[in-house]
Amino acid sequence: MVSKLEVILLMMKDKIRTGLMAYGMSGKVFHAPFFYTHDGFDLAAIVERSKNEAVMDYPAIKTYRGNEELLADDTLDLIVVNTPNFTHFEYAKAALNANKHVLIEKPFSVKQEEAKILFKLAKEKGKKVLAYQNRRFDSDFLAIKKVIETGVLGDLIEVHIRFDRYRNDISPKAFKEEDVPGTGIFYDLGAHILDQAIALFGIPASFTKTYGKFREHTKVDDYAQAHLKYPSGLQVFTTANMLVVKPQPAYAVYGTKGTLLKYRTDVQEPQLLSGVKPNEAIYGIEDSGKEGMLYLMKPNGQVEEINIAAEKGNYNLLFDHVYETIVNGRDYFVKEEDILTQLSILE
Repeated sequence: MVSKLEVILLMMKDKIRTGLMAYGMSGKVFHAPFFYTHDGFDLAAIVERSKNEAVMDYPAIKTYRGNEELLADDTLDLIVVNTPNFTHFEYAKAALNANKHVLIEKPFSVKQEEAKILFKLAKEKGKKVLAYQNRRFDSDFLAIKKVIETGVLGDLIEVHIRFDRYRNDISPKAFKEEDVPGTGIFYDLGAHILDQAIALFGIPASFTKTYGKFREHTKVDDYAQAHLKYPSGLQVFTTANMLVVKPQPAYAVYGTKGTLLKYRTDVQEPQLLSGVKPNEAIYGIEDSGKEGMLYLMKPNGQVEEINIAAEKGNYNLLFDHVYETIVNGRDYFVKEEDILTQLSILE
């Protein structure tokens, strides 16, 4: 006869005890709700240097006042590095040296060489160091990826991936606006769209970049574009702009047989900000009327217009991958070469 305690222990055996290094927007919105609702994780600890907000949301959580205390907790298996960009490398290295697995918010690091050091150290320690690239699970991205993979567009010629916002003021978050390594719109939003381009089309043969500073008193770039060139002749433009009043389509894909357009319509971030939980039925489902449009040239010269319904956005899938990689040793969906390529462009 198995006791109740033994059943509980068996259920907890493969749970990954997780600690977050910060509880700002990233921790509150993009990490804690998922670790808390996912059966494979135990959200166990968090760093808040002066506040006590996490324990209000998750009463069973342990609050630490510094990263040193967090890393000294021998009960933790996984550390999430969701701190300012320029700290990612040192904090991730410290976590690996504390024999923890590590999940790092984008950008993985500031420099490509730092990423190589982390990958090498993780192998030496027998631990996983993983990139948090949640935008591969946006509903709009999943929808255009599905269409591209069918081949219905023919040979691809030109692709535009954009991340636009309108924020003309200087953010009060100093770590985003000071001229220190890893700041600027390309390390922020550009890290997402570069990863999406690499996920869709692989490693480019070459690239060029353009930066701009247009907000009054800005110290960092608020416009950036990378032009990725592929051996097939495909031209991919990834653009991030903080001064767009009316956004253009986030995805514009031009092929020899058709055109695909899709606006940035993923609802996960606003849902999470409004308090929707990742395990609720409505989570990740777009409102109707925001479908993508596929335009195909028919043999008779007529253009066929097809509505492209959104896929369900689902950041839960990222946490499934993290669990499977750590517990079952499966390959992670973001490859080392993806990260190294992304950073070679971002640097």
